Amino acid sequence: MAGIKGLVSLAFAGSIGMTFVILACALPQYKYWWPFFVVLFYVLCPIPTMIARRHTDSAGGTNSPCMETAIFITMGILVSSFALPIVLARAAVIFWGACYLTLAGNVIVYLTILGFFTIFDMDDSDYAMW
Repeated sequence: MAGIKGLVSLAFAGSIGMTFVILACALPQYKYWWPFFVVLFYVLCPIPTMIARRHTDSAGGTNSPCMETAIFITMGILVSSFALPIVLARAAVIFWGACYLTLAGNVIVYLTILGFFTIFDMDDSDYAMW
């Protein structure tokens, strides 16, 4: 039952983060949907680490070259998702308020992704099967 409560809490946090991103795009004073491209980074972020976990030996830990490369790619994606709204705001494509809302959404969504992989990445969990 505790796993269900954790999953519901993570779903709620993820929806709050996405609400910030959608508000950055849909509020009448901002009216540009360019910040919504960070959702692509949300989808791409966990993929290198998930692939590397399938291809590394469980006894090797996190020191394998495959896992190190995956962490490097993941951090590049994460930094890019924070840099995109800042670059768009500096180029006057979007307003700074939309940039701040997108950055707040980024923090919440990435903490949600981190929480999911921290809480539900145990081998005895039902969520780890996929």
